[in-house]
Amino acid sequence: MSKLIPVVMAGGSGTRLWPLSRKLYPKQFLSLTSEQTMFQETLSRLDGIGADTCALQNPLVVCNEEHRFIVAEQLRQVERVAGAIMLEPVGRNTAPAVALAALQAAQSDREAILLVLAADHVIRDVKAFQQTVEKAVAAASAGKLVTFGVVPRSPETGYGYIKVGAAQGEVSEVAAFVEKPDAETAQSYLDEGCYLWNSGMFVFKAGTYLDE
Repeated sequence: MSKLIPVVMAGGSGTRLWPLSRKLYPKQFLSLTSEQTMFQETLSRLDGIGADTCALQNPLVVCNEEHRFIVAEQLRQVERVAGAIMLEPVGRNTAPAVALAALQAAQSDREAILLVLAADHVIRDVKAFQQTVEKAVAAASAGKLVTFGVVPRSPETGYGYIKVGAAQGEVSEVAAFVEKPDAETAQSYLDEGCYLWNSGMFVFKAGTYLDE
């Protein structure tokens, strides 16, 4: 049974919700949609994933140095234990932070599968999320690098997009990644119907990611 290691990316600065969210207390550590903080909700969504298909491990949390005590306290509040709290001395966005987590996981098991999650997502349908993760784990076990797309509801210019390619069983190939478009281009993506919002969530083996 494969190990599934959640990697929670909690290093964002939350500038778009200022002044409620600010540098020393960004939005992922605030209670915005429930009694739990967004970071705690991210942890709660893991409960029940892969009970029959993979062995869920304690999460790796990647955060800024100035947030390490907030992370530790919020883990304690919901009685969670981190596999490690990994501190970024300076933010360098997703790819290097994921590489740090992959190196940590690969020390014991290069075949371990990483579930990379943002700490500030709102996901209403938890069951659908968990089912999607399990499909992604199956693809990652076969050596694929998996990303999650979200069906767009509007011509949003604040997100990157994924162009969907050929179907491969329960997943599809990525035809292209597209950076944040202007309004006219975003509307054309919506009209075409083959573009998804890029969620920034990923599933892959630690070793596969490091090899790439």
